[in-house]
Formats: sequence, C-alpha cells, structure tokens
Amino acid sequence: MSPIPRRSLLKAAAVAGAAAQFSWALGTSDAQAAPGAAADAADPVTLDWLEDGGLGAAPGSTVGVPWPMGAYQEDQTFAITDADGKDVPVQSWPLAHWPDGSLKWTAHAVSSGSGKLTLKAGAPEIPVKKVTVDRSGGTIDVSTGVITARIGKNGSTIIKSVTRGATEIAKNGRLVLIRQPEVEDEDQGTVRTERFDGAISSVTVEQDGPVRAVVRVDGKHRKGDRGWLPFSLRLYFYAGADSFRMVHTITYDGTLEPGKASGDFIRGLGVRFCVPMRDAAYDRHIRIGGESTGLLREAVQGITGLRRDPGAAVQAAQYAGQKLPDPSTWDQRVTTRLQYIPHWGDYTLSQLSADGFTLRKRTKKGYGWIGAGGGKRASGFGYVGGASGGLSFGLRDFWEKFPAQLDIRDAHTDEATVTLWLWSPEAQPMDLRFYHDGMGQDTYAEQLEGLNITYEDYEPKFGTPYGIARTSELLFWANDSTPSADTLADQVNAVRVPPQLAAPPKQLIKAKVFGPGLYSEPDRSTAAKAKIEDHLDFLFTYYKDQVEMRRWYGFWDYGDIMHTYDSARHVWRYDIGGYAWDNSELSPDLWLWYAYLRSGRSDIFRFAEAMTRHTGEVDVYHLGEWAGLGTRHGVQHFADSAKQQRIANTTYRRFYYFLTADERVGDLMHANVDSDETFLVLDPQRKVRTDPYTPDRHALSIGFGTDWSGLVSAWLTEWERKGPKWEKAKARVLSTMEGIAAQPNGFVQGSGLYDLDTGRFAVAGTPVVSVSHLSAVFGLNELCAELIHLVDLPKFKEAYLDYCRYFNATKADQKARYGSDFGSLLLFQGHSRLDAYAAVQTGDATLAQRAWTKFYGSDGYTESSPWKTERLSGPATLVSGSEASWVSTNDTALYGLAAIENLALLGDRMPS
Repeated sequence: MSPIPRRSLLKAAAVAGAAAQFSWALGTSDAQAAPGAAADAADPVTLDWLEDGGLGAAPGSTVGVPWPMGAYQEDQTFAITDADGKDVPVQSWPLAHWPDGSLKWTAHAVSSGSGKLTLKAGAPEIPVKKVTVDRSGGTIDVSTGVITARIGKNGSTIIKSVTRGATEIAKNGRLVLIRQPEVEDEDQGTVRTERFDGAISSVTVEQDGPVRAVVRVDGKHRKGDRGWLPFSLRLYFYAGADSFRMVHTITYDGTLEPGKASGDFIRGLGVRFCVPMRDAAYDRHIRIGGESTGLLREAVQGITGLRRDPGAAVQAAQYAGQKLPDPSTWDQRVTTRLQYIPHWGDYTLSQLSADGFTLRKRTKKGYGWIGAGGGKRASGFGYVGGASGGLSFGLRDFWEKFPAQLDIRDAHTDEATVTLWLWSPEAQPMDLRFYHDGMGQDTYAEQLEGLNITYEDYEPKFGTPYGIARTSELLFWANDSTPSADTLADQVNAVRVPPQLAAPPKQLIKAKVFGPGLYSEPDRSTAAKAKIEDHLDFLFTYYKDQVEMRRWYGFWDYGDIMHTYDSARHVWRYDIGGYAWDNSELSPDLWLWYAYLRSGRSDIFRFAEAMTRHTGEVDVYHLGEWAGLGTRHGVQHFADSAKQQRIANTTYRRFYYFLTADERVGDLMHANVDSDETFLVLDPQRKVRTDPYTPDRHALSIGFGTDWSGLVSAWLTEWERKGPKWEKAKARVLSTMEGIAAQPNGFVQGSGLYDLDTGRFAVAGTPVVSVSHLSAVFGLNELCAELIHLVDLPKFKEAYLDYCRYFNATKADQKARYGSDFGSLLLFQGHSRLDAYAAVQTGDATLAQRAWTKFYGSDGYTESSPWKTERLSGPATLVSGSEASWVSTNDTALYGLAAIENLALLGDRMPS
C-alpha cells in the first residue's frame, strides 16, 4: 500500500481541523439509530442445546441472545420455561446495546433444564438454592446451596476449601509451575528444576447470583523474590450445583534466546488440590478416564481378584464404589489378612501426544511403578475419594492440547493430592525459542529477499513468545460419595463437551446482528444453490478431517489450521515460512462463524470455538511493547516480524463472546480499545516505505483497510458493551468514519494521518489512489455492513459503497472515476461479496450480475475445481488419509464468505 505523502497532509492540517469539527457537529445529529423494532421483535425465543443431553452433569450454561433494535430496553427482565411450561430459574444481564439504548444482546444463565427452553419477557424464577457470595471475612465464600468454596484474597492458596454440607471435599487449591532453567543438548547436561506457586495479586467478584456467580483471581507464579508467568483465573458457580468451573489463562513473560540453552523453560504447569481421605483404604476409590467414557475403576486397597474371596456382593460393591459392609461379615480368610493387601496411593496418566496415553500406579513414593494400562486418547477426567465423599476433576481438550497429565498422590494417607497438569512434567520442556538463526537477514533488503523465497517476514528479535497467552478450562465436582458409573460418565461428557445453549439461526437473522442480510439459512431449493451448499459442506469437512490426519494438536497449536499445501511432499507447508500456521489470514475465523450463524451446526461451532480460543490468545500479544498486535502467519505462531492489527482484530472474537458471554474473550476485546497506541511503537509499513516517515502521535499513518477495521471493531464492541471506555470508543467510531468519508477519495485514498489524542483523521489535501487486495478481507465488509446499519452517516456509506463498486470494476471504469486505475489486484472472488452488498444497498442490477460473475469465474475456486479428495497412504505420506492439493486456506476463507454472503444477499438473483 502506498503511503499518503505526509507533506501534503500537513499542508491541509488547518483545513482538516476545521473540517473535522464541522463533520463532528453533523455526526452528532446524523449518527442516529435505525427505525424501531418490528411488531414481532419481542417474540419468545426457543433455546436448544448444541448437542444432545441437555445440561447433564455440568454446573450450568450461559447463552447470548440477540434482539432486534428497539425490542427491549435496559430494564427489561426475562423468564425461561421448559418444554412443560415450568419456570426455570434464570439470571440475565445486558451484553450489548443498540445506538438507541435498546438491548442488542442479552446473556442468560441457567443451572437446570433439559430439552428446549423458551426465553421471553417476564419476571425471572428465583432458584430454591441460590448462589450467594460473602465477601466479609478473610476469604470470599461462594455457596451454590449445595457446596461452598472459600476463595483466598491473598497468598498462594487460591481455593482454601470446598465443602459439601459439613464435609470438606477438597482444600488448598493452588497453581503449580515447574521451571527448567536449561535444556539439555541431546544426551548432554544435567536437568534441574524449580517450583513456583501461583500468588494472588487481586480478587474480583464479577457476579454474585442468584443463578450464577463469577470470581476472578489474578496474580503471578512466585518463588522468593521472583514473580513471572501472570495468570488470570475465573471461577464459575451455579445455583444448586455440586460442581464449579475454572477458566485458567497464563501469559508467557519469560526470557528465551534463540541459540542459547538457558532461559525460562516451563517443565510443568498445573492446578493442584488436596483431598481429605476419611474412609478405610478398601472404601477409597480411584477413577481415571480413558477413551470416551471408559474408566479405570479401582480401590486404594482392592479386595477383588484375591486368592481368597470376600464374597461376590463385597466385590461388586467395591467395583461400584459403594461402602462395603463391615469386614467382620466377610469371609474371615480375607478379613484376617487385610494388612497384607497393598495400598495403591499414587496414580499417573500421561498424554504426551494426541495418539497415546499411559497409566501407571505405585504403592507410594520411593517404590516402583506398575503399568496399569493405556490407550489412545484419554478424556482428561479423574476422581479420588471414598464412600464419604470425594473430588471429581477434569481438563477440557486433554489430548487435543497435549502434553497433559493427571496425578493422584498419597491416596493411602489422610490427604491425597490431585494435580491436573496443563503441561505434563514428563514431556520435553516447553521450548518457545525462535526456530532459526536468521540466515544473515540483517537488513530490510535482505529480509524482503527472504520473504520472496519462504514467504516469511523475518526480523531479528521479533520472533518472540513474550506476551502470548493460552486459556484452559477445568471442571471440579464435590461429591457426597463415590459417584455411580452413569454419573461418572455424565461428568466425563461435561468435561469433554461442556453443554451449551444456543439461539436458533432465525433469531440471529431477525435481530440483524453481525451485518444485516449477510447470512441466511442454508437453502437447497435450486440446483445452483444446492451445489454451493455442497461445496461449503465439502470445505468444512475437509478441514475437520485435516486437523485429525495432520495432527494439528498441541498446547499452543490446537485451534489453528495451516495456510498452504505442498503437493510435492503431500503435506501442508508446516515448515516453510509464511505458508505454515494460518493465524487468521484472510479470515477463516469469519468463514467458520458465519457458517455457524446460518446453520446452527454444533460441529462448526466447536471448530470455530477452538479457533477463537487459539487465535485470540496465542497469535496475539497481551504484554510487552507489542501488546494489542497479532503476528502474521508463520512456522511458529509468533515467528513472523509482521505484528499487525489485522490479526488482533476484535471482529474475530465478537461472535464467541456474544453467543456465550465468555468473560475471557470479553477481556481480550476490551484490551484492544487503546491499540491505536501501537502505531507509535511499530510501523507496519516500515520495510516498504519509500518516503521518510517517523511515527508522530498527531500524525500516525493508519490504513483504512486492515488497520482501521481492527481498530474500529474494538471501539464498536466497547461502545456496544458500554465498557469502561465506551464513550471514548463511540467517539472514535464516529470520528474515524467521518474522517474516511471526508477524504478526497474515501476508502480508495488508502490511508490517513491519525491523531491519537483527538481520534480523528486529517483530511488529505490531494486525492490519492491506493488500493490493496488485502484491505477488505480481514472483516472490513462485515464491519462496514454493521456500521452502516448502526450509524446514519450517508457520506460514509457512499464512500464504502464506492469502494465496493470499483474494486471489481474494469481499469477503465476505475480510471474514469478516480483519475487512475487501481493497479494489479487479486482476490476477485472474495470481493464479489462487496459487489453483492453494494448491489443490495443501491438496487444496481448490474452490480448484482457482476457479483455472481466474479464469484463463478474470476480467481479462487470454480465449478470446475475438483471438489473431491484423493486417498493417500504409505509410502507417499506419514499416515493414511486424504488430500485436496488444490485447496488453500486463503481461497477457502474467501470462497466461504463470498458464498454465504452472496447467497444471502443475491440468492434470488443467481444466473440461470
């Protein structure tokens, strides 16, 4: 993208200031909400579970529901009923507002209910057993009416105790970090480790019932004077539940240097609880999840399989986890020899890859381990306790985010210890060093040469993991006795796939959220529509299968997909620069979320959920000088030197947040509100500028495409949410829209000089034509569709529709309109959705025709593409599977979005 000459803009500074003031005055009157809601806007909404089974053993579920503009005001209350018309307790709160102040999104938390539920205006049912929060003492005490958790306000004990009635089920809940200061070189060196414990710096009660309570705990892992690896936990409690949920986030802030063996290598990262053991050894039970709902079901002291039989009923009771009758009633040949039966106190399940776990046990520390089985993919679930109560625990995405591990220690003593390892200490240490030595790329010229061969934009010191984050989800149950096999299976399922309520696609469409008219429910009423639907299904299925075949799993990798395929090697280009991990390039996140919005399919939701968790955490910096920026696609998620707004784009997070009310994703979006400050720190165009440029707080060069779309999405979201900075965010949405509209060539101007203090673009004194094929493919069209619906600013709408009209136009038409053509462009199929949007907005039949012409016959996928896979097996490939060598993620994202939006906007005007 060619920069605007700074000199010509500064010449226009005085004029720009006056124009901005005048424009702002107009904006205060023009920026009004669209007309009020239709008569059916407030109709009841049917909510259903994404998967079968309802709430199951989960503590609760929270869902976001959108409403048409004007349907409900801020003070509206809501009620939920089940299929029988019975009231279901619900807690509701606003998630977002329309510009007129009416509710745009509301969140609704339930802790009971199965089958379909109906949400409507009304007085909410209050649960019989309410969640309560007591802040008055030295701890924060949260009671669900069934269990009570005492949460520490300081120190290293996060959860001091979990009780059920008068029985303490768990205590001393804490975070554990093992640091390895040096990695060995092959078989040389000595492994040393040191342990850090999570130390609390702040505790915040974010919700306090009556159905849902949320407590946030922040801190760092500490040992002595050193504190590092910041953590943020959220603990979720629901009315009447015997369980609670933990959302655990760490942000890496260690020191690692490529080529050096010393540094902050994580050897283990875990969550640990102590579990009081009150029962006799033969009434203490161990349960460890294997494949699917499979379980290891044992007692600390087993009385099955012995040379002497205590009795079939006794054996069956122990296997079932029931309290055994008094030993005096057993066969005395067993009773008199109980002291000779081993007590098995320690168990470990290690999942060191996506394809295998091992399970072992021992009597106690200092004695040999005995193999206890193994398999492919463990559920990440366990239980330790006895007839008088015990703790169930589980780590979501256990094998997907390997290496993971479950430890039970000292179950033969008065106090067992449970550790859920998010990073297994038995794995190789977490090595986040950059992967090569730079290969002599010391200057921008050399780095651009490297870009031209491997597509990697390298720069020394830029391939750093400092500031990236990862979030994990855990569940804990405080059981009053060892659960039955069926209950345990329900708990396993809740860990693996947390139950999620959802509003149907028709409600999302009716509410006009995420861009009115941009998506519609799948329609196979004509052969042409059915074929496109088949293609969309093919692409999603292919990527889902490729995740499995290519093993796109691992703690830092799960949720992402690869960028480009290497047909010669029959692999994705996992080791070639910018062709490896995709990191949201050209918005596959949007493709997946719009695919879900229109279909309501649970498999698409779960795929998009994993991607959102990944791209929002791992591909973006949350600490350090680049906080608020994301990293371009590469061999490692943080490797590329292009640190840009387009990857940190809040647009990609909005869907998951509004559909689930997830607070962690809300944090990520709020953190981006001030990310315009990053343009002072790093110039994204530094390697290709031809004119002198030094970042100036009052004249920062910001592009109207990938830069502005990332910024305005954060501002819009903060405004809608009425976050702490919503008034500033609203002002920046409006002022920058007006600034773009006021440019001589609108969006075609390409970029403008932005004042950080006023939030305004200077108006250029001369027109410039600067158009990039990338500008609109990181969510710009979807954002502008939302903004045009939200804000009545005709000149902005005109400027955007002009951009839409001329991107895919002929060079002659471009030159006639702007005095110069747009140069060599790409991605015409992806931009056909801009044609479609403009056609509907303007009623231009020619644009509608061009949308389908560009969709079917320009670049990207065509009807003559193979639309099938080829089987692969050895020796051509590492594992058997399939390939579609003609598929690339860029083309998939663009085709997917163009197909979805064109069908919705112009499905009735498809060529015959």
